[in-house]
Amino acid sequence: MLTYLTVPVTPFQQNCSLVWDQDTKQAAVIDPGGDLDHLLAQVDELGLKLEQIWLTHAHIDHAGGTGELASRLNVPIIGPHPGDQFWIDGLPQQSVMFGFPQAQTFKPTRWLHDGDTVTLGAHTLQVRHCPGHTPGHVVFYSPELKRAFVGDVLFAGSIGRTDFPQGNFDQLIDSIKTRLWPMGNDTVFIPGHGPESSFGRERETNPFVAD
Repeated sequence: MLTYLTVPVTPFQQNCSLVWDQDTKQAAVIDPGGDLDHLLAQVDELGLKLEQIWLTHAHIDHAGGTGELASRLNVPIIGPHPGDQFWIDGLPQQSVMFGFPQAQTFKPTRWLHDGDTVTLGAHTLQVRHCPGHTPGHVVFYSPELKRAFVGDVLFAGSIGRTDFPQGNFDQLIDSIKTRLWPMGNDTVFIPGHGPESSFGRERETNPFVAD
């Protein structure tokens, strides 16, 4: 059985998620933005074998710890979409700009595209390319869990910012309505910041994307 735990990291309280197989303890981490010692203490406490890093996008609070973590554990970096290459290249500058510890650039082991899948042991998650917040943003969807890890595409009651370089408001709205809503109203999503919600609830109440 697949399960997950959300661990807020960095001064931005970014929702980093540990996802693992309860039987084998094989685990992936989604968006290790920083606070790696705290994150790895959680991994040890849960008895997990951290085997992969999955990235939704390459903003500093989501990707800042990625290079160091991959080097420490010798694990592959999966994602995001190639559209975020310039954000990866700019991680050192982002860390200075936002007062984060110095971040390393890195080269993903594997880029992701719409329709791809990622696997963790016997479990498969679907990948959807959801540009708008950043051009290379992806989300991870587990039909088994009825959970979607959506990064900064959608929040409870709000949506991702589009005023960063290569952000696009219309593209973001289209991503939400054409890539997220088909996952079903009962799907719960884990956003990059703040509390979980469901797509159904956002379709009823979110002022930006309500039906």
